[in-house]
Amino acid sequence: MNEQVVLVNDDNIKLGLADKFDVHTGDTQLHRGFSLFIFNSKGELLLQKRSANKKTWPNVWSNSVCGHPADDEPVEAAAKRRAIFELGLDIPLDDIKVILSDYRYRYEHLGIVENEICPVMVTFYNSDELLKPNPDEVADYKWVAWQNFLDQLTRPNAYSEWCQEEALMLASSDDFNKFLIK
Repeated sequence: MNEQVVLVNDDNIKLGLADKFDVHTGDTQLHRGFSLFIFNSKGELLLQKRSANKKTWPNVWSNSVCGHPADDEPVEAAAKRRAIFELGLDIPLDDIKVILSDYRYRYEHLGIVENEICPVMVTFYNSDELLKPNPDEVADYKWVAWQNFLDQLTRPNAYSEWCQEEALMLASSDDFNKFLIK
């Protein structure tokens, strides 16, 4: 079965469901998404290079996990589900924190538009468990010191546009900075 996305209006009120693959076009309807930034105890951020198989932003580096919540699925549960699917990481649900609840973006790349209301979440993941990236989702991954990552954001096309914008918003968020210094 194909994954569905929740179509919404500007007030994030559900309008219906659509097939994820079909909705992502040059004129993508507004829908719900999410972003997750995963950090380790050294303050490093887990970045992933999106698989060449991805319809949206193939072969582009981005934040740890991105996706779409299912109908009536809390974004934290969606982030947990996708972290398992994309990276093989089983993150405790209670450890996932929403920092930017009403982030919204619209970007175009290679003729495909992303148009999402996209809560941004953060978590720490410290385990000896190795990442097991799903090759259909993730081409590569790396851990990068947070400040080094922020310094790299000035390089054009180095990361997905939403990842760049979200990172800068996180960096200026008091809630995020309290999270990061724990």
